[in-house]
Amino acid sequence: MEPQRLMRLATVASMSTALLLIVAKFVAWRLTDSVSMLSSLVDTSLDLVSSFVTFLAVRQALVPPDEDHRFGHGKAEGLAGLIQAGFIAASGCALLVAIVERLGNPKQVREEGIGLAVSALAIALTLCLVAFQKYVVRRSGSLAINADMAHYSTDLVATLVTGAAVFLSGLLNQPLIDSGVAALVALYLMHGALKVARESLDVLMDRELPAEDGRKIEAIARAHPGVKDVHDMKTRSSGLTRFIQLHIEVDRDLSVVLGHAIGLEVQDEIARAFPAAEIIIHVDPAPAP
Repeated sequence: MEPQRLMRLATVASMSTALLLIVAKFVAWRLTDSVSMLSSLVDTSLDLVSSFVTFLAVRQALVPPDEDHRFGHGKAEGLAGLIQAGFIAASGCALLVAIVERLGNPKQVREEGIGLAVSALAIALTLCLVAFQKYVVRRSGSLAINADMAHYSTDLVATLVTGAAVFLSGLLNQPLIDSGVAALVALYLMHGALKVARESLDVLMDRELPAEDGRKIEAIARAHPGVKDVHDMKTRSSGLTRFIQLHIEVDRDLSVVLGHAIGLEVQDEIARAFPAAEIIIHVDPAPAP
C-alpha cells in the first residue's frame, strides 16, 4: 500500500479509536468517580482533537506543489505537531488543577471493577493503534502521524497507571493513591508535549537531516570516481520530502557535458538511497593545482 494511503488510513483509525475510548472512559469515570480515570478521559478527549488536526494536516501535506507553494505543503505536518503539543500541555495543566481540587476534597473510588475493565479495553485498542501508526511512520516518515503516535503512546502509559491507581485505591481504601497517580500522568503528558514540540519546531525551522544521513550522502558523492571533493551540503525535510543540496568538484579540464553527466550520476546514486528526495547538485571545477 502506498505511504500516502497509509497516512490517510492512520488518521481515520486514530479518530475512530479516540471516539470509542471517550465513550467508554466517560461511563467509567461517572461510575467510579476516579480522578485518575478523569485524567485519562481528558487525555483521550485531547487525543480526538489532535487526531482531527492530524487528519486535516496530512491531507494538506499530501497536496502536490503548486505555483504558490513550489516546495509543496509538507510543513502542514510540522504545524499539526506543534498544535498537538499545545493540546497535550493544556490537558496536563487542566489535570493538575483537577488534582489540586480533589486533594482538598478526597473521595474514595467506587466500582473499581468497571474502571479496570475500561482500562483493559483502552490498553488493547491503543496498543493496536500505536502498532499500526509505528508501521505507517516507518513506511512514510510522517511527522504528523509520529506526533499522533507519541500522543497515543502517552495515553497508553496514562491508561496503564490509571488502571493500577483505580485498583490500589479501592483495594487499600486510600483515595490519595488515585490523586497521586493522576498527578504523575499530568507531568508525563507535559513531558510528552515538550518532545513533540521540539520535533515539530525542527521541521518548521528547517533543521538539517540527522548527522548519519549527511555522512551517507557525502560518502555516496565522494565514492564516484569523477568527484574530487564535496562541499556546501544543505539538507532539510518537509512532510514526506527530503531536500538535499550539495556542490561537487570535478576535474577542471572536463567539458560541461561530461561534468553535468557526473552530476546526474551522483544524483541518481543519492536518489536510490533516499527515495522521494528532491536533490540539487551544483558542479564546480576543482581548484587549479
